[in-house]
Amino acid sequence: MMLDMQSATATPPVTRREDYRPPDWLVPDIALDFQLDPARTLVRARLSVIRNGGHDAPLRLDGEGLQLLEVWRDGEKLDEGDWQLDEESLTVPIDSDEAVVETLVEIAPDKNSQLMGLYASSGILCTQCEAEGFRRITFFPDRPDVLSRYSVRMEADKARFPVLLANGDCVESGPKEEDGEEARHWARWDDPWPKPCYLFALVAGDLSSNRESFVTRSGREVSLAIWVREADLPKTGHAMQALKDSMAWDEEVYGREYDLDQFNIVAVSDFNFGAMENKSLNIFNSRYILADADTATDADFDAIAGVVAHEYFHNWSGNRVTCRDWFQLSLKEGFTVFRDQQFSADQGSEAVARIGDVRVLRAAQFPEDAGPLAHPVRPESYIEISNFYTATVYNKGAELIRMLHAILGADDFRKGSDLYFDRHDGTAATCEDFVTAMEDASGADLTQFRRWYDQSGTPKVSARLDYEAEAARAVLRLAQDVPATPGQLEKEPMAIPLKTALLGTDSGTPIMDERLVMLTEKSQEIMFDGLSEPPVLSLNRGFTAPVTIDSEKDPETLAFLSAHDDDPFARYEAMQQLMVETIIDTVSGRDADHAPVIEAVRKTLADADLDKAFIAETVLLPSESFVGDQMLVVDPDAIHRAREALRADLASSLEAEWRAAYAASSGNAYEYTPSAKALRRLRGVALGYIAVSGADDAAHLAAGQFDGADNMTDRQAALGVLANSDWPERVAALEDFYARYREDTLVLDKWFMVQALSIRDDTPAAVEKLAAHPDFSIENPNRFRSLVGAFGANQRAFHVASGRGYRFLADFILKSDAINPQTAARMLPPLGKWRRFDEDRGALMRAELERILAAPNLSKDVFERASKSLG
Repeated sequence: MMLDMQSATATPPVTRREDYRPPDWLVPDIALDFQLDPARTLVRARLSVIRNGGHDAPLRLDGEGLQLLEVWRDGEKLDEGDWQLDEESLTVPIDSDEAVVETLVEIAPDKNSQLMGLYASSGILCTQCEAEGFRRITFFPDRPDVLSRYSVRMEADKARFPVLLANGDCVESGPKEEDGEEARHWARWDDPWPKPCYLFALVAGDLSSNRESFVTRSGREVSLAIWVREADLPKTGHAMQALKDSMAWDEEVYGREYDLDQFNIVAVSDFNFGAMENKSLNIFNSRYILADADTATDADFDAIAGVVAHEYFHNWSGNRVTCRDWFQLSLKEGFTVFRDQQFSADQGSEAVARIGDVRVLRAAQFPEDAGPLAHPVRPESYIEISNFYTATVYNKGAELIRMLHAILGADDFRKGSDLYFDRHDGTAATCEDFVTAMEDASGADLTQFRRWYDQSGTPKVSARLDYEAEAARAVLRLAQDVPATPGQLEKEPMAIPLKTALLGTDSGTPIMDERLVMLTEKSQEIMFDGLSEPPVLSLNRGFTAPVTIDSEKDPETLAFLSAHDDDPFARYEAMQQLMVETIIDTVSGRDADHAPVIEAVRKTLADADLDKAFIAETVLLPSESFVGDQMLVVDPDAIHRAREALRADLASSLEAEWRAAYAASSGNAYEYTPSAKALRRLRGVALGYIAVSGADDAAHLAAGQFDGADNMTDRQAALGVLANSDWPERVAALEDFYARYREDTLVLDKWFMVQALSIRDDTPAAVEKLAAHPDFSIENPNRFRSLVGAFGANQRAFHVASGRGYRFLADFILKSDAINPQTAARMLPPLGKWRRFDEDRGALMRAELERILAAPNLSKDVFERASKSLG
């Protein structure tokens, strides 16, 4: 019997955190048998179930899109009248406290366009079960607090699927004869560690492996393998090294050792996320595994290392200790993002890594906190849990862990993480359990800090430093305000840790040791005595708290800090604030003096003591979207004009400096090292400025770099410059890039994306044309994001006054919703910003949201985000 579960009801039910109750039934052991075939896979599941507590509730098993063939209870096959089936579950009555329940279901992986459960990807069968995908494989209590030991047997056509992988260790395998030939084969994998069903994984396909090994600190040898198509094997070396580096780092920094004999990674082409931390069998989007110098940029290499580390670190922060319910998602994701950020910082420039972390936070999470989709790090309710894999849960969640690290100090934080892992190993825990472990290990009182998990919104901190020359002291006056957000109009003061220092106005050096100031009240005063000269305030150094700062600094003070602050992030921050305020002054019709920005950039370029990668990040202008986020009403055209005017002035005024930086970073043979990456980054930034300087040879320079590049970083940097230009060389470069890489799907994504992000006037029309390109596919999430998602992030082109961009995005959200609701829902946030724009644009965006909501058979994923966006 099979029921249609694709359409959503008009008012989908809401799941609330306050309604959590422990599971009625536990499943200590599950045995799965798969007869694998893309068109018709049979799944037999044998569940050993135990009643949890004193109740008489029947066994309820989640299931979606399954064709139920058989149900057995304690060895007896049940008739249809002995169980109940609805659109979401199978219910089996059980009189005893223990039983064995067996089901046989049929599924069709090749028709699974949602990419949740068991699906086919370019000839490979693979799974994705987080958050609630396991119910699309078999009937089971699909919730994270039901932990089971898994035994998995797979059988498949040997020629089509020569490799059979699952969680744990392979304990048996062999051929199966049919008509005297070994047409099929089988393998059995056992995972001794109890895990929730969202961590289940299975892969079958024609794959080759890059194999190495790792010896743990206790002397165990772990077999490592990265499985890809044979042609892609040469591109797996970087990911393998990242895996080994991650394993060694986790042992050294957190004392966590890997706990099985095998660790496998599989790369697939069709994947909704970046990767998945399934116990011992991580499944990755191929973009986060495959890399070589010709096809991957330095940013791609860095992202691969970060994602490999993230998924490996989940082995403890997510797998050995998992989350009790999905409201606790940041327990594993926020903690693990912080861990992968620490790892990435240790692999190269800590300052540049931190700048990257904050740039992502401000681009994605701050707007989320300020919009209709704002929610706490630990949400209170949801309609579709997939909608809460958000920047708030991940990136702001990581900032909460970073604040704890700053408040407690490295030693007590490590004691707290050790206690957390030891206390909750093998269990499903909560955010409260994590904070309590930190308290118990350190003796700190984190009562007020817990508000960070409950209150949404980005706190705004105002700071004023008053200097009393006769007393040689200064008073820092701080105040905080947490803005109202949907469902939370009144907020309590947060515990905000702010690393603070004072620099001497005359000397330009610190005149007070850095200290951690805890802002816990709505307003506070902090006294600094014994100051030898007038001070300049350096606040929130290293970005210790995810807040916005209003310190009312004038351009001269910001320029001073950009040249003298000894904290790299604070130095970067001063430059960015100087640039933002200059652009906003222009947009607002005030006289905007470009001179302070030009001189600050000149000094930064001339500072031989600075890391070249840091220089490159610091002299880049803030994005148009970020500038818009600082304004009450966003005027995308005015922002674009103002930013381009400042960029052109920087380019022409400092042309000699840009050319010197470009020349100094050119002519080196390709290496993937921190110093070589820094030079390539600065070369790309310098080329961008030279391109708008008005120089006669700019087009020739960009085309020459494109043609002569020996690596994708330099080639893509040149292509980005050309794609934004009106030069004839633009068309030739785009055609050459396409011809060169049309067979490489990951690189072709770059070709789509660079055009979708172009600031040219004809970008909306170009994007519409690209959507009809034979190589564009709405079914592949990477390709869909590379065009439609990138276009939605292009503030100028997307917000063209006619509303053309809004219609385009809404059309594709509706088309995608019928195929892959998760991917469709993630495209909605740009339309949700309608309140931030002028009345005409706002009305056009709102109309598209209303059109989406009026569509028949809308998924829960899109319904939830669209309805919240309308408010």
